[in-house]
Amino acid sequence: MLTEKEKQFIVYWEKNREAESGIASKMLRGFPMAMLFSLPVILSVVVVRLFLPEWYTKISKTSPGMFLTVIFAVIIITLFYAVFRMHSKWEHNEDVYKHLTSKQKRQNTNQTDQLS
Repeated sequence: MLTEKEKQFIVYWEKNREAESGIASKMLRGFPMAMLFSLPVILSVVVVRLFLPEWYTKISKTSPGMFLTVIFAVIIITLFYAVFRMHSKWEHNEDVYKHLTSKQKRQNTNQTDQLS
């Protein structure tokens, strides 16, 4: 027997599964959490670069162009994390949906067998 919460999930997922399957949707919905992880890295690199530029180049022994490379790499990692996180969440919801619909089909066939 499906619970009310499971029935609500089936209805929700039938309405939203196509809208949430696109890359743009995954990126937009996953971006806030990805920024939560990458923002401290970006801010620390920017703060050190702006307020201590001599120290940054002496300690790291890098050229000034490496700063942009680091920022670019962090942005790429952020976008990858956003898409990957939401894709794995979508896959999990899809698995739950398939499990619940098969459970619902078994339940419906058992009910029809009992009525016959």
